[in-house]
Amino acid sequence: MSVDPALLGNSVAVLVAAYVVVRVATAVIAALAERVPRRRIAIKMLTPVVTFAVYAGAAYVIAGPILRLSSTQVVALSGLFGAALGFGLRDLVAGVIGGLVLVTEKPYRVGDKVEIREHYGEVTGIGLRATTLTTPNDTEVRVPNAAVFDSNVANANAGAPEMLVTVDLAVAESADVARATDIVADALVTSPYVYVDDDHPTTVVVEDEAYYRTVTGKAYVADLRDEFAFASDVTERSLAAFEDAGITTPERPVGRAPDGSDDR
Repeated sequence: MSVDPALLGNSVAVLVAAYVVVRVATAVIAALAERVPRRRIAIKMLTPVVTFAVYAGAAYVIAGPILRLSSTQVVALSGLFGAALGFGLRDLVAGVIGGLVLVTEKPYRVGDKVEIREHYGEVTGIGLRATTLTTPNDTEVRVPNAAVFDSNVANANAGAPEMLVTVDLAVAESADVARATDIVADALVTSPYVYVDDDHPTTVVVEDEAYYRTVTGKAYVADLRDEFAFASDVTERSLAAFEDAGITTPERPVGRAPDGSDDR
């Protein structure tokens, strides 16, 4: 079957135009999202929606002339598509279907902090085939959209700009735990990154370990991108206050492994 050069040229032109439109729209949406911080995640979720809509429109425009082909030509194209699917497009199709599920069911959105398989980071893009995560080490990881069908997805903020952050601090068994708790509580509420209201309270929990105690502070950050800045701020100021108050951190006992077991 011969391929009409005009049809091929028009198809390429439509795809190029769709690509340019998606890039421009993505840049505009990103700029708008940064201007409205409280609605940043909701606005950024328009990116995959616009992407799918533009490419779906491009596919419709390209498919129009093809659907007007003769029955013999359509059968030939179907055979070529079936062969291509069997030789490697199966994963691509699964990724596209997974992308549609992500857009409609929204297990996570652009801007969310999620863990998919062994990867944790901020969702910075949802494409036709894969989701892009930016890890705390500023590494971009592309996870196939099809992972939504066979993997657990942990979402730390579920579309909200606020996110719960925990900070663990260890003190010696003999330390004044009540004073340590007050110090951590104060460090939480005075952090410049914290977000506190009736629905987002701060909490401090104390747990006994093998040879020390863990004081865990829990609070929400106003912007999930401040997760690690908040944890560092609370940790540094709490440890400084511990030192001023004479609260000691634990030392590993002789003959004791880090997990509390006897290593002799």
